[in-house]
Amino acid sequence: MTQSKRETERKYEPPSGGVAGLPDLTGVGPVASVTTAGPEELDAVYHDTEDLRLAGASVTLRRRTGGPDAGWHLKLPIGGDTREEVRAPLSDDVPEALRGLVLSRTRGAPLRPVVRIRSTRAVRQLRDAGGSVLAELSLDEVRADATASGGGRAEWGELEVELADGVGPALLDVVEKKLRKRGIVRSDSPSKLARALRDTGLGGPVVRRPSAGVVAGSAGSYVLAYLREQVGTLVALDPAVRRELPDAVHQTRVTCRRLRGCLRSYRSVLDRRVTDPVRAELRWLAGELGTARDQEVLRERIDAGLDGLPGDLVLGPVAARLRAWEVSRDVDVRSRTRQALDAPRYLRLLDALDALVGGPPLRAKAAGKPARTMARAVLKEYGRLAGRMERALALPAGRTRETELHEARKAAKKLRYAAEVARPALGKPVARLGNHAKAVQQLLGEHQDAVVAQATLRELAVAAHAAGESAFTWGVLYGRERAVAEARQQALPEVWRSASDPALRAPLAH
Repeated sequence: MTQSKRETERKYEPPSGGVAGLPDLTGVGPVASVTTAGPEELDAVYHDTEDLRLAGASVTLRRRTGGPDAGWHLKLPIGGDTREEVRAPLSDDVPEALRGLVLSRTRGAPLRPVVRIRSTRAVRQLRDAGGSVLAELSLDEVRADATASGGGRAEWGELEVELADGVGPALLDVVEKKLRKRGIVRSDSPSKLARALRDTGLGGPVVRRPSAGVVAGSAGSYVLAYLREQVGTLVALDPAVRRELPDAVHQTRVTCRRLRGCLRSYRSVLDRRVTDPVRAELRWLAGELGTARDQEVLRERIDAGLDGLPGDLVLGPVAARLRAWEVSRDVDVRSRTRQALDAPRYLRLLDALDALVGGPPLRAKAAGKPARTMARAVLKEYGRLAGRMERALALPAGRTRETELHEARKAAKKLRYAAEVARPALGKPVARLGNHAKAVQQLLGEHQDAVVAQATLRELAVAAHAAGESAFTWGVLYGRERAVAEARQQALPEVWRSASDPALRAPLAH
């Protein structure tokens, strides 16, 4: 069993004179008093792969004894001064739950102890006028010993300021201002582990070098920068999907689509003989996660629809039937997601993406100017969308038109992502076209969601009727979804007229 919390902190070089060198922080911002806690004796053994893959991703995994939070701690980067800390109870070996959360980084490589860090900690608690803790200042005397071969011992001092739960980051700024006046500066190491690896002689993780053969400022450089960012996002989202955090599956599917779209749109830059198999595997992964996302969207949509109904329109055991429908699907959906992320096929995909950005299969146009190569790719995607829209709008209302609109929605996504890749190179003209593609995509997405919801609501109505329950409420919701779908179709021609304005494409055609 694991627990998690957000951790926001900054590290500093220790003040001369130790605790006596700390400034009095009473009256700084909301700090009304400073109290003393501790001292604490902390003993942590950090685990990583032989080539320090976790450290390379700014992830730390440790087994710590001493202090109020003894146990296993996994720290995942979020951004800025904040990390997500996932905790598990003390055990001799790395808990399986934490092994799973780092799998996208380790790729199954064995975890082993690399550094043991012992700290003697003096704690000062910053409290507000009501006595609640706002933050803790921890002054540590640190001793690090390499447990992996080839390392030695190191000692240093360190000051850490960590916010209490729910306290805004502005407090860190006012505290830092006071510390600077006393000559206390930020540490040049982001974590104890990073400094321990450096100072004990173990070195550090392998640093990814820029892809060989890529010319700065070329079309290839922009495409690869985008791919590298998306690959990093895909790997970083993995723990959130495993923990079933809100929106994690959706963001992972979006990342898969962005990667697939980039590889498809920029086949003039990267050899499709290499990228097409990767695209196929990304499609597989998105498909395996798709059931979970579709279930999530449907549940939220139907829940919102029910919440918006007046009480006199809710007849029969509607909430109970909806809950039974959710439960009957949730078990299979979660199982499918877990199986996909634990599959060797998934790890091979991550390895293939790393290989792709590390040794890209560049084509001749990769060295070309982005204004020509990337603009052409974007306009090609626009042409595909225009063809889809023309066919869809020419059809009468019905199933065939709904299918074509769904295909047009996917074409709008591809245009949007192609423009997204090109935006750093081509600027506002391609950004405007991408924004119009997004508007088309969102409108068609709302239409598709309403169409899918109608099918599910009909199933619920049929099941309710067969069980002798009133199907009235499901019929009301069905009618509302049908009205939404029709309204979106009526709005589509005007949205498409704006998106297809030749003036949007003119700057890219020259």
